Amino acid sequence: MKQQANQIRAGQVIEHEGRRWSVLKQQIITPGKGGAFIQVEMRDLKSGNKTNERWRTADTVERLLTDEKEFTYSYTDGANLVLMDNETYEQTMVPVALLGDAAAFLQDNMPVTVDLVEGEPVAVHLPQTVVLEVVEADPVVRGQTAASSYKPARLANGVKTMVPPFVETGEKIVVRIEDASYVERAKA
Repeated sequence: MKQQANQIRAGQVIEHEGRRWSVLKQQIITPGKGGAFIQVEMRDLKSGNKTNERWRTADTVERLLTDEKEFTYSYTDGANLVLMDNETYEQTMVPVALLGDAAAFLQDNMPVTVDLVEGEPVAVHLPQTVVLEVVEADPVVRGQTAASSYKPARLANGVKTMVPPFVETGEKIVVRIEDASYVERAKA
């Protein structure tokens, strides 16, 4: 299916120069002179190599249609995730590399969505948020609460984030997986 280059979004799968690519990031750049163009960071689905490509916004690219399938994360086995099919209960192996930095947020029995092109996994999507425990948080400095300031904290999965001053070590918080940012305190 042809689409304009300015419609490319992260997570899509496109065909370019006879190869399949998973779009990681896209950015529309409007220079002072000349027309706008789109810069796309993408990964080759076969080799795993990353590249950057630029198109004018009026150019067209071939977008591949993907099927979404729901799975449940079981465990990680080396460089692969072991996922259970929610309908047939069969186990499927998917490369951890498809997740990128989001792999740190995987939890046992977490529902995940896998994008498939002709039965081959091309992308793995986690839920938008996850509940994690704060294992280390800096103490609040007096007078710091007057302005809306955040303090550094480390989560149970080892990821560092910024949290409001009232969050203490041992509390569970909701974290947005996309950018590892604090959303709210977890409800008990």
